[in-house]
Amino acid sequence: MSNFLIPVHDLMHKPGHMREVETDIDLSEPLGVGLAKVNKGQVIKLDLRLESVHEGIYVSGGLKTKAEAECSRCLDPFSVPIQVDIQELFAYSLEVEDDFVIQAEQIDLEQVIVDSVVLNLPFTPICDANCLGLCPDCGAKLNENPDHVHEAPIDSRWSELKKLVEESED
Repeated sequence: MSNFLIPVHDLMHKPGHMREVETDIDLSEPLGVGLAKVNKGQVIKLDLRLESVHEGIYVSGGLKTKAEAECSRCLDPFSVPIQVDIQELFAYSLEVEDDFVIQAEQIDLEQVIVDSVVLNLPFTPICDANCLGLCPDCGAKLNENPDHVHEAPIDSRWSELKKLVEESED
């Protein structure tokens, strides 16, 4: 049995009835790929309101969890709080192919939660708006040493003169 299933027998075909659900879901698989993802075993806290309407069960509310990310500038790991609002109708019968349907007097929130969380993960996470990132020449962390500089490269047109200077020093 999936941890995303919520029984709705008490609400079916009773327009106007409502129930609030607060629950935690432990992820058995990670959500997201790339620089930010919600790891396996992370808890998603759901605070939902289930309302019976003529067409089915209307689910509204929110979820909270925490994603682990890697800064796209300095590559340091950090946590990103994720808070998403959910509004979805679970229909009694399938009218449109994209509809969510009540099956066996239960609603399956897995796809709704996965879509909501993954779409709210940062594409290029940044640990701090003032993050300086890495030195493009040597990879030093500029947050730790903001005064980090390199010698300016010598223009290749002057390379023959540099050879003359080196020969005269020998």
